[in-house]
Amino acid sequence: MAKLVLIRHGQSQWNLSNQFTGWVDPNLSEKGEEEAKNAGKLIKAKGIEFDQAYTSVLTRAIKTLHFALEYSDQLWVPETKSWRLNERHYGALQGLNKADTADKYGADQVHIWRRSYDVLPPAIPDDSEFSQVNDRRYAMLDPHIVPKCENLKVCLERVMPFWEDHIAPDLLAGKNVIIAAHGNSLRALTKYIEGISDEDIINLEMKTGQPVVYDFDEKLNVVNKEKLS
Repeated sequence: MAKLVLIRHGQSQWNLSNQFTGWVDPNLSEKGEEEAKNAGKLIKAKGIEFDQAYTSVLTRAIKTLHFALEYSDQLWVPETKSWRLNERHYGALQGLNKADTADKYGADQVHIWRRSYDVLPPAIPDDSEFSQVNDRRYAMLDPHIVPKCENLKVCLERVMPFWEDHIAPDLLAGKNVIIAAHGNSLRALTKYIEGISDEDIINLEMKTGQPVVYDFDEKLNVVNKEKLS
């Protein structure tokens, strides 16, 4: 059976300051680094060995992957980065304090923007300091592909080609795969893997730094799921 391990990045500096992050690129906090290192220790204790690693192009996920591999003695494992594994793009909310935003727009509206499956937040203007329109990481993409905002539905549509082209073929070949990414890109993958409904996915939380281990059969049906702690 092939194994897939999903890890939401450790706490970031903007998680700590309660800001909407999305495609903005803050580093891990000290706590986040410790969470990532602990993830590696848990993986090592479980005896899980990887053949391939994937992450986004955002620092907090990349560093989480590296710490997890280092502390499981597997820093040599081949690694691929993709923008398709980035966090959901929070649009014009990026950079805003979540509590202040709730005070301004109302807690119910902010909850809808954050947790609903198919409601989009306001789009980010190109001249915002938190826009990615001039970010070199995305210079090779058609400008129309770089999002102005996303909900979880759009995030899933963005992640799925990477699953189909890279992750699923690895698993079907019997490879063990680790993905260090973000709360919403991993929620999107989890929705697909587990067949979670649009209504129920709203309640799924991904804990920072916690490895979630899936065992698959030869047809990529989940035969076991375990959260390491």
